[in-house]
Amino acid sequence: MPFYGYVGILIIFIAEFLLFLNVKIIGIYFTPIVWTGYILFVDALNFKLYGNSLIKSRFGEFLIMLPWSVICWLVFEAYNFHLKNWYYVGLPESAFARTIGYVWSFATIFPAILETNQLVKPIFEKINKKPSSASDKKLTVYFILGLLFLVIPLILPSEIASYLFAFVWMGFAFLLEPVNYKLGGESLFNEFEKGKLTTLFSLFLSGLICGVLWEFWNYWAIGKWIYTVPIPFAGPKVFEMPLLGFLGFPAFAVEVYSMQNFLIILLRKNHKLAELFGVT
Repeated sequence: MPFYGYVGILIIFIAEFLLFLNVKIIGIYFTPIVWTGYILFVDALNFKLYGNSLIKSRFGEFLIMLPWSVICWLVFEAYNFHLKNWYYVGLPESAFARTIGYVWSFATIFPAILETNQLVKPIFEKINKKPSSASDKKLTVYFILGLLFLVIPLILPSEIASYLFAFVWMGFAFLLEPVNYKLGGESLFNEFEKGKLTTLFSLFLSGLICGVLWEFWNYWAIGKWIYTVPIPFAGPKVFEMPLLGFLGFPAFAVEVYSMQNFLIILLRKNHKLAELFGVT
């Protein structure tokens, strides 16, 4: 395994130990620290198991993924201004220090999901379905559904929109998957045409794995998020997340996949950028 995989494990253990010792700075930045360690470890594990990984094999794509992850998560933060489904506590008083924490944390989201997806994908290689063609009518229906899911929460009053968070966690996948397919990029519709469910199921599992880890590590951190899910039957809290809320993580993983593939398509349209970041 590449040496940085062991560095990743060490980062996680040291962060956990220092958190236990109540080292405040570690508690404030605990989330981005442990996720940095996680990404390094899983990437190295992917390279050891499969002979390729984001950092070792597609480093340019990995680099561009980091700011793209920040940009895309800021879109969800913008939705949250209206939906008010979570808020942050324990953050640094300094705006500059807070910004470092935000950017660092948000940059780890896409790599965490997609590295985990690569790790678990072989589990689902033999899961098949009846092949289904991606007709223009089907693609249009998905696209319109995605558009409605993303627009409806914005035009409704905040008191009502706060119940529609599931629309946002599915909307970008419905919107972008048809677009990615039509533009010739990687899309779940390509697998559906071949009678495969491999990527869909691996994304679901990677979303759940990362979701549990996000909530577990967030629970102990000083700088953390708190949910304000208004649904009374959301179930008991597991860490800071109501049980029903964990269903959002598998859907979110599909959105991450869709958003990242959309970025790759945009880069391919610009040959210089594609060459710069090693996107083929």
